Amino acid sequence: MQHSSRRPVRGARTAALLTAVVLATATPATAAEAGPSGARAPAVPLRVATYNIHAGAGQDGVFDLDRTAEAIRDLDADVIGLQEVDVHWGARSDFVDEARALADTLDMRVFFAPIYDLDPATADGERRQYGVAVLSRHPVLEAENHEITRLSTQTSDPVPAPAPGFAEVTVDVKGAFVHVYSTHLDYRADPSIRAAQVADMLEVLAADRGPKILVGDFNAEATAPELAPLWQRLRDAAPDGGGTYPAVDPVKRIDLVAVSPGITVSGAHEVATDASDHRPVVTDLRLPRRGR
Repeated sequence: MQHSSRRPVRGARTAALLTAVVLATATPATAAEAGPSGARAPAVPLRVATYNIHAGAGQDGVFDLDRTAEAIRDLDADVIGLQEVDVHWGARSDFVDEARALADTLDMRVFFAPIYDLDPATADGERRQYGVAVLSRHPVLEAENHEITRLSTQTSDPVPAPAPGFAEVTVDVKGAFVHVYSTHLDYRADPSIRAAQVADMLEVLAADRGPKILVGDFNAEATAPELAPLWQRLRDAAPDGGGTYPAVDPVKRIDLVAVSPGITVSGAHEVATDASDHRPVVTDLRLPRRGR
């Protein structure tokens, strides 16, 4: 759950962004393309997770990024959407670049999409950033940091306005291309900002072809009215899943994985860990072999 922080600018891809990307038992699929011989190409397995890492602090409030990394490793996921990621943000996370540190520790590729990008805390310091990220074992072909409506937590009198922090990566999973999005929706009781964010995200998704996986901390349960438009285009991968927040004795399922038609869900579960104030959710999927 966030305690601090329209149309996407699809031309916002930069050389620096692309550099950041390249740092280094299932049921049968029901959708697969037939090859020239008429035989169906086998669907491709992919394990996807979502995890709000609470800036590396556990349910106990203690910052321990090694503990965070171990919790992510235990998920054994191929692609993980992360939320509440600090990059040189402040003392609470020792000014660490958490996205890079986790990617290096786990030997995965990473794309970090800042929501906030602020001046350094000191004259010789790094820029202070906070946002979402995607870790991937598979090659990342493209990545974008999209804008959606946000109500800033960095000003005393915020107004709804477009702001970045909706991450999209296109991943090559053994020849099957899939769009994966990591999001973090507004935490306030008023659902109107989340409703606007859902509309903005759906506009981004509509511009992309092929299989899509949307993961994140929605700060609302799947049955919330403001999330209803999502379920006209996607489906909840774990409708019978358990709670994800708070991590100890959870009472809400607000960390969700949603998939587009054609993706088969063969399993999904939340994972009990106190490495954050949220529990991660893991889904086992099968992707159709289709173009981008």
